[in-house]
Amino acid sequence: MIKFQYWFKYSLLGILALSIVVSQPSITPAQTSNKKAQQHNQAQVLTQEGYKQLNLGQAIKALEIWEKATSIYRQLDNQEEISGSLIDESIALQALGANLRACHTLIKALKLDNNAGICTIAPAQSTESIKQLLYTAITKQKPIPVYLLGWRHLGEALRQIGKLDESKIVLKETLSLTKQTPSADISGILLSLGKVEQSLYKQAQNRFFQTEEPVFQKEIVNIIQEHSLNSLDVYQQVSNIPNAPTGVKLQAQLYRLSLLLDFDNWLAAESNSGNIQLKNIRTKITHQIQPAATLIINNSLAFSQIPASNSIYAKLNFAKSLNKIASKQLHSLAIEYAEEALQTAKRLNNPRLKSDSFGTLGKLKPEQSLAYFQAALSQAQLSQSSDLAYQWQQQLGDLYKKQGKYDTALHAYSAAIDNVTKVRDDLLPSNADLQFSFQEKVEPVYREYMRLLLASPNPNLKRVIQVNERLQIAQLENFLQCGKLDIIPLNEVKNLPNPPTVVHIIDLDNNVEVIVQSPDGSFHHHSVDSKLVKTSVDNLLEILQSSRLGSINKNLIILPSQSLYDLLIVPIKTSLPPSGTLVLTLDTSFQSLPIGMLHDGKDYLLKRYSIAQTLGSRIRPPKFLPKEQLRALIAGLSKFSPSFNALNAPEGLKALLRVKQEVEDVKKQTTSSTVLLNEKFTSQALEQQLSTNHFSILHLTTHAQFSSDAQKTMFFTWNKPITVLEFDNLLKLNAQTNEDGIELLVLSACETAKGNKRSALGIAGVAAQAGARSTVATLWKVDADSTALLMEEFYKNLKSGTPKAEALRQAQLNLMSNSKYSHPYFWASFLLVGGWL
Repeated sequence: MIKFQYWFKYSLLGILALSIVVSQPSITPAQTSNKKAQQHNQAQVLTQEGYKQLNLGQAIKALEIWEKATSIYRQLDNQEEISGSLIDESIALQALGANLRACHTLIKALKLDNNAGICTIAPAQSTESIKQLLYTAITKQKPIPVYLLGWRHLGEALRQIGKLDESKIVLKETLSLTKQTPSADISGILLSLGKVEQSLYKQAQNRFFQTEEPVFQKEIVNIIQEHSLNSLDVYQQVSNIPNAPTGVKLQAQLYRLSLLLDFDNWLAAESNSGNIQLKNIRTKITHQIQPAATLIINNSLAFSQIPASNSIYAKLNFAKSLNKIASKQLHSLAIEYAEEALQTAKRLNNPRLKSDSFGTLGKLKPEQSLAYFQAALSQAQLSQSSDLAYQWQQQLGDLYKKQGKYDTALHAYSAAIDNVTKVRDDLLPSNADLQFSFQEKVEPVYREYMRLLLASPNPNLKRVIQVNERLQIAQLENFLQCGKLDIIPLNEVKNLPNPPTVVHIIDLDNNVEVIVQSPDGSFHHHSVDSKLVKTSVDNLLEILQSSRLGSINKNLIILPSQSLYDLLIVPIKTSLPPSGTLVLTLDTSFQSLPIGMLHDGKDYLLKRYSIAQTLGSRIRPPKFLPKEQLRALIAGLSKFSPSFNALNAPEGLKALLRVKQEVEDVKKQTTSSTVLLNEKFTSQALEQQLSTNHFSILHLTTHAQFSSDAQKTMFFTWNKPITVLEFDNLLKLNAQTNEDGIELLVLSACETAKGNKRSALGIAGVAAQAGARSTVATLWKVDADSTALLMEEFYKNLKSGTPKAEALRQAQLNLMSNSKYSHPYFWASFLLVGGWL
């Protein structure tokens, strides 16, 4: 369903529709008797009726009507009018939130190749090839009004499914063509361009909030500034066009005010860190807010000059903006606008519009918020608007919790999470804005629900684990910007020979919760003050991510390791088996920790347990890797390659001299293998091998980096680095030839970007994109000689039939027993994610 931020897509559609209709040849009385002329008249009437319904907020009815109009135009075989009617259909689809379907409809309207991957979320072709395809198609097509309108809406659809670079290309070229048409109105296209820049700003802001590494954050700060200032400039251009339609000007002014407030809020937080440049920018932005609000207030008649449904979204948006300005007078005015919006929504009897209006008033009038949120929820449920329902359920959960109505609050949070899941499943692959606001709007619902569950005298630990599982999968899907991942909960895995003990470590701000899930189905729980845990985590990570790790005294490492062992493991020790496999589900704060090196004062945890890490205890079903199936694609770089000079490459990459030896050692232990070394290890060669051959093992011994930023999570081939997002496309080719996917993915010589606590998110992301049942990677750059020895031992163990996690443990213990490699630097970095068998 449409929200205010999307309504500009069709604010001028009535005018545009009329322009299309007027452009048709006039029909004489003699022609009206002709059947074709009657059909043509009927289609035009349907077109107008569709706009009438859309302007009343009835997008479903509008779509049905326009589909009938398209059918008539097809019978008449009028190609331009078919295109125009398909564009109308796309507008209704966008209003319904069906952005992907809208995109495909526009591809038909513009007569583009539907198999070219233009609307594909994770394109089989590279972004650059899609951009070139779009550029060529626009420049070749006749620049007539209906096609220019179609291109503008394709730009909108691409923006909404997250293909922002492609959207910008389309809109910039459409703007260039439109300017060549005498007296053409460019304000609508400029407005769309402003929205793309604002989406790029929100995307960069989302990356900034999710990125932990300071050096990467600094890069993203510049991107945030660039896109926000570009967007503000474009909105101002629209406002300055003398003859721009009233509705378009109003929208530009509203979006500009909303962006000024959001940017000012972000600058306020970041300039406190001492960035003088940001302080200066904030001063300029802050001074523009009040005049921007006053401009809209003085032009309030504009709200009555746009269609009723658009006016509702406009007023609600303005009310939300006014409420962010510290002024009692403006707060009262915000309430007036929201109440006017509600009255109009009631007159239209549109449940979704009423839900949005009631919910906005609930936020503006806290003393009456309960009644408003209840009414908002009722209308959201009536209109089946899950994207609104979860917001009101979360608000109600917060209110019930404050009132001490814990059971009612739990019910509200549970329903909110169900709706969040539904929205993500239905819309995530085609709703970029939901991805951009994940950490701000979605994640808190899960965490608040878990806190409330654990506050009970007898907490439902099974439910806590399920909620945490959903959160972690949602985090990974958001990190990868993908749809639903094909992984299942551990408790749904059948026929396991020896079910493992699962340990969940969950960070809930004030407390860290440790929950043990025993093989017999019983649960054990321990809560610890998060300040104590985080101090030890920070101390240990500072040591582990130091470039001097190999020379740091072991005792200095053992001290924080033992502290964490005492805090996290000792309280649950009696619930753990004496030996065997531990499967760990670690929250964000702990994902860069090698849990196997936690120390009890006498020995490391690894001495007793083989350890596997999962994301939300979800995996591909584990299974043994028979020694006769050790078919491997082994690729590596032993020389300095051109890819090390790439713009997004970390500094200081050097040749990995022992790679040749490691490749030979692994090759000896496999049943059959194909080797790509140095110049032969190109992205094209990797793609060709994966698309034509069936490998159960993919072993990459090359530089790789794991980051909390997906664009900085990558591994290096000879010619270019491949990010985790690009890796997905390569591995999908493998899935076409290999039904079981990759059983084991090994990433040797990789490291975690400094300052990152969420490295396992990057590792799990690569594993998920690979469809790998198990992945072995390292948390820091390890000594080449010791790595070669460990890998040789690991594959020997696999060849003898040892389960993967135990094979890795034995290889680590083998290194540990060697006095030359007993320091944790050499053996503790290795991590197994996924199936342990």
